[in-house]
Amino acid sequence: MSDDESYELLGFDNVLLPVGDLGEAVGFYERAGFTTGFRIDEAGIALLRVGGETPGLLLREEEEFGHRPPPWPSPRVWVEVPDARVAADSLAAAGIPLLDAPSPVVTGWTVEIADPWGNVVGFTDYSKRPELGRIS
Repeated sequence: MSDDESYELLGFDNVLLPVGDLGEAVGFYERAGFTTGFRIDEAGIALLRVGGETPGLLLREEEEFGHRPPPWPSPRVWVEVPDARVAADSLAAAGIPLLDAPSPVVTGWTVEIADPWGNVVGFTDYSKRPELGRIS
């Protein structure tokens, strides 16, 4: 590529989350409301759908993780929901511990969970700034 050539960022492909056990991870995320788009056990991967979008959360089995969080801080992946407080109630009812109570943010509300390997997923809404969200 020459200096005058450029490329365009078209959008997200997938967000990869390392997990220690694919079956346990898929079960955890299905309880959290995700649906499995596909699962290829021999490759150690499963794609979780996020809404109607093609990209999703790609779980990748990393055997060395076992059942412990990685030794580094986890990035946070947030997904949009219509109401984060309702999501918090549903997550708690499914037996998924919340990292904290739903809290207000500039755009609305958010709540976060962590899987058994320390991957943090947040559920956020745009109730205070609906013009920025998918639901208006």
